[in-house]
Amino acid sequence: MDQEFISSEHITMIMTALIVGTLARILTIKEDIRQYPSYPNGYMINLVTGFIASALGAVAIPALMTKNFIAVTFLTLAVQQFRDVRKTERESLKDLEKTEYTFRGDAYIDGIAKTFEARNYFSLIVSFVTALTMQLANTHSQILSILLGVFSGGISLFLLKRFSKGKTIGDIASVEKGKIDLKDSSLYVDGLFVTNLLGAEYASELFEKEGLAVVIKPNEDRFRVTLDHYGQRQAALFEATRALGVKRYNFMRKDFVEGRVIITLVPLVHDLDRLIEVVKKTPLLESTRKNRDVLKTNLSGRE
Repeated sequence: MDQEFISSEHITMIMTALIVGTLARILTIKEDIRQYPSYPNGYMINLVTGFIASALGAVAIPALMTKNFIAVTFLTLAVQQFRDVRKTERESLKDLEKTEYTFRGDAYIDGIAKTFEARNYFSLIVSFVTALTMQLANTHSQILSILLGVFSGGISLFLLKRFSKGKTIGDIASVEKGKIDLKDSSLYVDGLFVTNLLGAEYASELFEKEGLAVVIKPNEDRFRVTLDHYGQRQAALFEATRALGVKRYNFMRKDFVEGRVIITLVPLVHDLDRLIEVVKKTPLLESTRKNRDVLKTNLSGRE
């Protein structure tokens, strides 16, 4: 009985595409670390799913060339599997909500879960493009074919990252230090009332000595639509508390007149610059980016 063996050219193509696709996941995994609950396990999950996605993209072209159409159908199964990964990640983050300093919020969790799924498609697409380029190049030099595949994979990764790159609060608003004032048991930041829950003298003294506050001011009135979104403000508060920790209190308030958003807390790590930076880098959630003005804005000039 005759047996069909895969050619050495296809083996080279698959291995090159597999490596390039996996590297694409490794290069983008740094952007995801802050979004996941545990560093080592989250890192491993990303690497394994990225490797699997790369393998699927790598074998697609050889499967088509050998008329093994059944193998190509596994791509559809992979898409469903990655959707299940997104669902699992969403459920996992929701289960952890009560263990955090403050809630992430459903809007932020949804964005994280979608990012988790999308990064797998990065690996699949980059791997597929690499294999396709090597097949179309059809050069007599194996080294040249590999170089062309790696180059095309790198270009596709660059384009995918550019397409999927989201904006942050710092792109549409300024984040500055807020002045904390205590009047009896009431807390004010830049003249805006925050809370009157600081009833105990100890609480007032603690906030006066160790409290930090930042004020988010929209660059234009139209950006108030985004900052007024509760999910967006909750995401900013969550990032602030996770970066600095919470010693005792954390509050978030918005100014209905000027559109300012106040975030104030008594942190474990007293670092105002870090607080400002982390609030600036809080991503704009997809549920708040449906405004055309926000989508077309790139005030920071970054790509």
